[in-house]
Amino acid sequence: MSKKIAAIVTDLFEDVEYTEPAKAFKEAGHKVITIDKQAGKQVTGKKGETITIDKGIGEVNPADFDALLIPGGFSPDLLRADDRFGEFAKAFVQEGKPVFAICHGPQVLIDTDLLKGVDMTGYKSIRNDLKNAGVNYKDEEVVVSKNIVTSRTPDDIPAFNRESLKLLAK
Repeated sequence: MSKKIAAIVTDLFEDVEYTEPAKAFKEAGHKVITIDKQAGKQVTGKKGETITIDKGIGEVNPADFDALLIPGGFSPDLLRADDRFGEFAKAFVQEGKPVFAICHGPQVLIDTDLLKGVDMTGYKSIRNDLKNAGVNYKDEEVVVSKNIVTSRTPDDIPAFNRESLKLLAK
């Protein structure tokens, strides 16, 4: 069954952490909708990949999506400066919808205040931030905790995609 996946992303995202999962999701028949502050804007990854934003955060409702993708890079830190992105992510965590966050992606999830006792991983530089949010930090290529899938770096993408697709198939 085809699922609608919200991808929150802005400039300086880690290119392959968006392109590879998005490609895997689309190949499995799912739809990926990119979301930033405004629709139609072009955002550029750290290595030059450009994507056009489908929707602005002000025009989307978490209820219209089945899952959430948060690629890493500097994008998550830029997004979390706007509280609407944390609120958007919070709805997915609260409703038990699949959430896929890689590298620095979990930074957005910290702002949900719902991570106490959740098993997660992320890029090494954010491990203390995650621990301070109550996360049971694990240094593993992929960690699945109920509806949340997290990975550390681009090297972990094959495992990240595999576990994300498993959750989407449920």
